[in-house]
Amino acid sequence: MRKIAVINQKGGVGKTTTAINLSAGLAREDKKVLLLDLDPQGHVASFFPGGGEKKDMFELLTNGATAEECIVSIGKNFDVIRSSSTMRGAEYALYQKQDGAAKLQEKLEHLSGYDFVIVDCPPSVGIITQNALQYCDEAFIPVSTEPLAIDGARKIIATIKEFTEHSGKDVRVSKVIPTLYDRRNRICKESLEKLQNEYYDIITEPIRQNSKLKEAPLHRKSIFTYARSSRGAKDYGRLVMQVLADEARTVPSGGADSIILQPMTGHA
Repeated sequence: MRKIAVINQKGGVGKTTTAINLSAGLAREDKKVLLLDLDPQGHVASFFPGGGEKKDMFELLTNGATAEECIVSIGKNFDVIRSSSTMRGAEYALYQKQDGAAKLQEKLEHLSGYDFVIVDCPPSVGIITQNALQYCDEAFIPVSTEPLAIDGARKIIATIKEFTEHSGKDVRVSKVIPTLYDRRNRICKESLEKLQNEYYDIITEPIRQNSKLKEAPLHRKSIFTYARSSRGAKDYGRLVMQVLADEARTVPSGGADSIILQPMTGHA
């Protein structure tokens, strides 16, 4: 079971769009997927209404709910645990708990039956994000193709590295995903080129600007259901195929296909 955190401390980079459409795309390829929403904005629930009788992520992390009480079936191969504005109170509640940064791991320790668990992280680096990193083995970093893209990618990778050093949990940054790309825009092209030069071994093809990606949430559908012939569907479909291609190879520790962030010992 691959456990992947979709993470960036900067908002507006297509993080939730990536988490939702990656999950939906993998489910369409006959992979069993669980999408976890840790973002207090609760956009996953906006995409996929219903399941109101189920408990949410706040109750899972702070009020003793079980995963089974929270999981909502969205469709074939696709389940979610939703978030809501109540998650804003989870930060304080988790800080009061012993091992609060490992609560998600504790609650999902015996979870089975899924090929992928995709975690949509909040745009912050607090204890909720720490829960995601403690649970996950990989991190995918969506980065918008703008002038400060490199700086944003460096910051979140440094954050993950700092977490591993303090927690002892290894997290592999396995993909940098350029988003909001417009090839007609010089700034976008230059930003993409810088990202490709710095992260050549883990960068994916860019997700292009596409109005259908913005419209899909209004219709409460993934891009594949809403506009399967759109550029957005093609780009996320390509990302899904790349993620599935990872299954066909074993990446050695420290190999060219990943950045292995391991706890430091001895001298820096």
